[in-house]
Amino acid sequence: MFQEKSFVDIDNKEIPIKIYMMLILTAYLFSIAVRYIWVDWASAFPQYIYNGELMINTNDGYLWAEGARDIIAGFHQPNDLSAINEPISKLTAFIVNITGIKFESVILWMSGIFGSLIVVPTMLIARVLKLDYVGIVAGLLVGIVWSYYNRTMIGYYDTDMLTIVLPLFTLLGLILSFQTKKDIYILFTAFSMLLYIWWYPSAKALNLGWVIIALLYTLVFERRDTQSYKIVLFLMVAQTPISIELRSVLIAILYIAFHYQQEITFKYIKHIFIFFTIAFIYFGGLESIINPIKGYIFHQSVIENSSSINLHFYAISKTVKEASSIPFELLAKRISGSEITFILSIIGYLMFIFRYRLMLLALPMVGLGLLAYIAGLRFTVYAVPVMALGIGYLIVWFAQRVSEYFKNGEQVVFYVVIIITTSFTLIPNIIHIVNYKVSTVFNTQEVKVLDKLKNIAKREDYVLTWWDYGYPIRYYADVKTLIDGGKHTGDVNYPVSYALLKPQEQSALMARLATEYTEKSFNKERKDEPIIADMMRDYNITDPALFIQMVNENAITPPPKSRDIYYYLPLRMFNIMPTVALFSSIDLSSGNEKDAPFLYALRPKGKQGSKLIFTNGLIFDIKTGELKTPQGIQKLGIFALSSITSPNKPPKSEIIQYDPNSNIVMLFMRDYNRVYLMDRELFDSSYVQMFALGRYDKSLFEPVVIDPLVHIYRLKR
Repeated sequence: MFQEKSFVDIDNKEIPIKIYMMLILTAYLFSIAVRYIWVDWASAFPQYIYNGELMINTNDGYLWAEGARDIIAGFHQPNDLSAINEPISKLTAFIVNITGIKFESVILWMSGIFGSLIVVPTMLIARVLKLDYVGIVAGLLVGIVWSYYNRTMIGYYDTDMLTIVLPLFTLLGLILSFQTKKDIYILFTAFSMLLYIWWYPSAKALNLGWVIIALLYTLVFERRDTQSYKIVLFLMVAQTPISIELRSVLIAILYIAFHYQQEITFKYIKHIFIFFTIAFIYFGGLESIINPIKGYIFHQSVIENSSSINLHFYAISKTVKEASSIPFELLAKRISGSEITFILSIIGYLMFIFRYRLMLLALPMVGLGLLAYIAGLRFTVYAVPVMALGIGYLIVWFAQRVSEYFKNGEQVVFYVVIIITTSFTLIPNIIHIVNYKVSTVFNTQEVKVLDKLKNIAKREDYVLTWWDYGYPIRYYADVKTLIDGGKHTGDVNYPVSYALLKPQEQSALMARLATEYTEKSFNKERKDEPIIADMMRDYNITDPALFIQMVNENAITPPPKSRDIYYYLPLRMFNIMPTVALFSSIDLSSGNEKDAPFLYALRPKGKQGSKLIFTNGLIFDIKTGELKTPQGIQKLGIFALSSITSPNKPPKSEIIQYDPNSNIVMLFMRDYNRVYLMDRELFDSSYVQMFALGRYDKSLFEPVVIDPLVHIYRLKR
């Protein structure tokens, strides 16, 4: 099975199994203990605590929390998109029900507790190859590496808690299957793949990678071994895009058939494999993998929809940081903690492969991790465990080579070298963890605002706001939203962006259209078509430009009101308004992007008479309306000053008009000590007028909750 001993070989020093299991437990507890650093830091801030517990620090977590909450409650609203069928929600509800632990505590700690399980398959893989000391080094490192820690820290309540753990068990099963040729390990591998798909539907790409690498490995190294082809066959069945229940039955049937009919030949295996390969392609297996990969690699800025009405929308991938290419330095740090460790890890992995070719089976995880260089930082976590094993191999190899020079005390030198070199790999990651001070998604005051809204709005009412805040709003206020962290493609973002960026008359019309047609979309046959296409059909308009023009001119009668709409306007949305604007700054017919509104934040330094002084050298004269910049003097069109006169009422504003031909506006939010330069389009937007200036059309809106951090208005019509 293995190659002859060579220069890259290391001695197999087995540790008694009981001691090794204790070491696995130690590495697991170490991973959790390091994660407590954030808990200790965050607990000092009252604004991060609600209902007696720290809040979670990832937006998506509130989707799963909503689902778990509704499972425990036993009901939810029709079409509220609650994640009641998601595995993580079911697991959370199960834990709460059987333990009685406080719900908020469960969702806070789950990620750290389950995510730290990564040490188990990592160390078992090393154990299977009789490389216990490699497993110890890798086990200490794997749970705390930059990217893996970031996505499994305490409070990061998300599917990532098992997204790397489960495929590592698949890798463990593959290694055992090829090493022992036992059917039981083939069965274990196939069902671990199914469990991974059940937990994380986006696992299709990695699982196909397992099929391909197992097939190539068999063709190159095991082509005369029928048992190896059986491994590939079981992987292919597990990957076929039919129901998981049916796949489980087929795998069980094949296992029983092969177990009781040992003389099944390669010919039969080949025919069964071809059948399932055809089924994989026929049921859309390739498209389900290729399309998401294309979205990450080829970052289109405009997406054309498949509706019978030709429409173009702005692509969300252009605004998501996780889908953007990253520099090598960041790639290296996220995978291994430092550039040096990353390079050494690759060397160690290559040495590992040279000595144990079974480690070639880990290439799909390595490849997916390195894909982050062009596809975005979210992929780096896949390479973390393999690179941890790589650096572990190199460290143990180096320790053995050094210890060979010390005949007296050789064992002591071996341990000392391992401790010192392992520490150098751990330190950069621990430093990162100490400095990684992420806040909770919302602070306590914002949650209190949503708690008030929950007592005002009905469960069937909608909240209009940007998708970043969709999940937590649904969780805390128990209402519906038009867009959220999972529903934010260009076609659904367009009407929300439009409503936030346009003046209040147009905003109100689009908000009502978007809400009523969103509800209608749940019951129509063409569920995948943009709601704007539905609007155009009902209003008998075929030209998208004409439709938007008619909305701009209020020339369309809004549909009948079926529920209330609440505008959620937070202070934290100010700095992302240019990004929000991108989604409605596009020609729906051609896809041509228009100039989005600009926003530039200034930092006040002081005041000299009528002049405001800013830290970047700009000086603004309130009397003359002139803004002195390094490039010269510019005349402003408008200066707006807003002040909070009552904590429960919209702010008051003063407007000074200057040059009517100037498109530049300065907004000074006195109580926030914030100053912005913007164009008139953004200044006239519903968001700026209603939140920053407290200027709202009383015939259209009424304030329901006003807080310095969040303003909520109800649309009357």
